[in-house]
Amino acid sequence: MDGTSITDLHAQFISDLQSKGRSESTIIAYGKDIEQLIDYLKKTGDGDPSAVTIERLEAFKSDLEKTGYTPKSISRKINSIRTFFKYLTGRNVISENPAEKLSHPKFETRPPRVLTEMEYRALRDVSRSDVRLFSIVELLLQTGIRIGELTRLTTDDIKETKDGKFKYLLIREFASHPERKVPLNASALAAINEYLKVRPETESDILFVTKTGNPLLVRNIRTSIDRAFEKAGIKDAKVNDLRNTFIAHHLAHGVSLVTVSRLVGHKRLSTTEKYLDLIRKEENGSQQKLEAL
Repeated sequence: MDGTSITDLHAQFISDLQSKGRSESTIIAYGKDIEQLIDYLKKTGDGDPSAVTIERLEAFKSDLEKTGYTPKSISRKINSIRTFFKYLTGRNVISENPAEKLSHPKFETRPPRVLTEMEYRALRDVSRSDVRLFSIVELLLQTGIRIGELTRLTTDDIKETKDGKFKYLLIREFASHPERKVPLNASALAAINEYLKVRPETESDILFVTKTGNPLLVRNIRTSIDRAFEKAGIKDAKVNDLRNTFIAHHLAHGVSLVTVSRLVGHKRLSTTEKYLDLIRKEENGSQQKLEAL
């Protein structure tokens, strides 16, 4: 240990995440999780990283449970802690990683939330009065791209094939996600074109910008879509459910697993496969209802 405080190491850890191109939401979450751990360590004893043991980390986990955090939230915090101590070990700040054997709480993973046809239409309807919001909603629904990918799109990322037959989005390489091309259907392209007519003039080449010409942030988009969900009467839905809806819709209509996985940029085919299970359950449920009539 070179005498660097754990608070300074926390700041260096965040800088390392930024240098690796991790998403804004990931960096904020990791930062808050480790900050919470540091506060606990200082309150309960020595805050020196070399003095942290698996027992102290398990005690922190128990404290989170008593405070009322859900198993899913605690599991996310454990991922943050493991990443932080792996970083400290890699920098030789500590010789052993006390978080390596920190166990995750058991919790049931909910199936992906997919919008019904009625919800899908309602969301589009309430968004039409705001050209920018409608364009964003259409892109997320019609391409399945991640919200972080959407905020990084530039006006130059709307490409056309050499033969001019169709246009597509170029999703550039970011962090561990490789570059990929996502076709634009007529609905998505029309929405983009309408937005470009009213897009503020700005020196920024980012596609979606604020009224003052600054890049639109992930949290801005989440807030706008959450309001649209509320206005449309759609309950328990999040922005990522637009991506879920794209995946489930295409698989249900016969698009191959490999093609859908490539379009949405899943690293593992097994990630896409879980949507097949959801579709089968819905189909079986519909069939049982028909048989009961």
